[in-house]
Amino acid sequence: MTELAAQGAARGTPEGRVTDMSARALAHAVATRQLSARRVVEEHIEQLQRYRHLNAIASDRFSEALREADTVDTTLRTARRGDPLPPLLGVPCTVKEFIAVRGMPNSAGFPHRRKLRADEDAPAIARLRSAGAIILGVTNAAGPVFWMETYNPLYGRVNNPYDVRRTAGGSSGGDGAAVACGGSALSVGSDLGGSLRIPAFFNGVFAHLPSVGLIPTTGHFPMAVGDVRRSLYFGPVTRHAEDLHAALTTLSGPHPSDPETTLLPLRDPASVSLAGLPVLLAVDATLTKPRADVETARYLAARILETQGAVVTEMSLPALRWTIAQALAAFTATLDVAGTVAGILGPAVAPPSSLLTSAIAAPVALLRLAERAPARRVRTLAARRLINSARESADRLQEALGDGALLFPPFPRPAPRHFTTYGQPWLASNTVVFNILGLPVTQVPTGVNSAGLPLGVQVAAAPGNDHVALRVAESLEAGLGGWTPPDR
Repeated sequence: MTELAAQGAARGTPEGRVTDMSARALAHAVATRQLSARRVVEEHIEQLQRYRHLNAIASDRFSEALREADTVDTTLRTARRGDPLPPLLGVPCTVKEFIAVRGMPNSAGFPHRRKLRADEDAPAIARLRSAGAIILGVTNAAGPVFWMETYNPLYGRVNNPYDVRRTAGGSSGGDGAAVACGGSALSVGSDLGGSLRIPAFFNGVFAHLPSVGLIPTTGHFPMAVGDVRRSLYFGPVTRHAEDLHAALTTLSGPHPSDPETTLLPLRDPASVSLAGLPVLLAVDATLTKPRADVETARYLAARILETQGAVVTEMSLPALRWTIAQALAAFTATLDVAGTVAGILGPAVAPPSSLLTSAIAAPVALLRLAERAPARRVRTLAARRLINSARESADRLQEALGDGALLFPPFPRPAPRHFTTYGQPWLASNTVVFNILGLPVTQVPTGVNSAGLPLGVQVAAAPGNDHVALRVAESLEAGLGGWTPPDR
């Protein structure tokens, strides 16, 4: 058996199924010339075209990607043995349309930006290219009304690969669908209230919300301002757990354009032992009771960790419910989302006020949709009380977590039917709580339910302990199978 086949067999990947392989395995296969970069890119493009009905890609750069793959192959033919090679060489990836990719649309769904093309890469995307990744295109995302479902007036609706009648989530819905269908080994999206983790859950793939300041968010449109910028994150979406650390290693590090970034060590998940690892199973902590299959998946994940030596403890955390409720109330009272949208687009083209009113309480609306949104609106006494309450909750939870992990439901139910979440911002409360508290979280797929819809669990850790959440994710992938391709 070839090394490539052996790696594939270890992941349950049949030889020749390139679009099932991890990004790390693909990079190794390209670097050792077991696979040509062109074949890898071609097969991922073919997969995206096969799943065109998902509408995951807002705009592609397939021709450019194939030329870049040919350049990689030419370089490798002349490379000397032992020459250092980029860690993601030849790996096909995608990027959320909200994030600047040179020469690609960067509209966030705003009609007045329809024809705009980014002049340069966002710093995180420049790092991705330097690591050898090949960008296939930018993904469809929910905007200009940023919601937990992806409908974009410029690009349309994203469908779920497991059931096209259902949502792929939002706002990074295209990222989740592109990775889940096998069309992208890695996607970079953004998250202000669950925009990475909700699509990852609905599409049965992995995602990671990093520690505050780990990855620069410069190049995002719209850009959050003031204190809110600390709650905007870039993060990876992948089909295999091991790729999360590889992506974070590539994307992370301070950048002078982003005042929130900091030099934060990103430790190796392999350094974490599951033997004796404290794992908290949160109870009484959600505004909406999770459905039975979602809870069963979480308890099964806890059982898997127990068998590997982790010490699982149930912990009642009702304070989290109040933190979420206070946040939603404060956002509703202080944000003039409708006025801000109208100010950008003009009243003639702004979305209906009734739709915006239903979205006002959504934490993702904290982007404020433009740099000129009035900061004084969030500097109210209620907001200050919210911040203090959140900090107190974060301190208590961090103390309880220590160097362990927390298992938390990502959403009350698996992927809902299209347009059934509008007007219900509390449905995103299970994800937004970690943006508020500033904790790193990994979204982990745990199989599918009886209807074939993905299930999953969030794994949270203390700030700076991204590696702990990633180690738990790798363990759960090994124990529960991880990503299940939608055509199996």
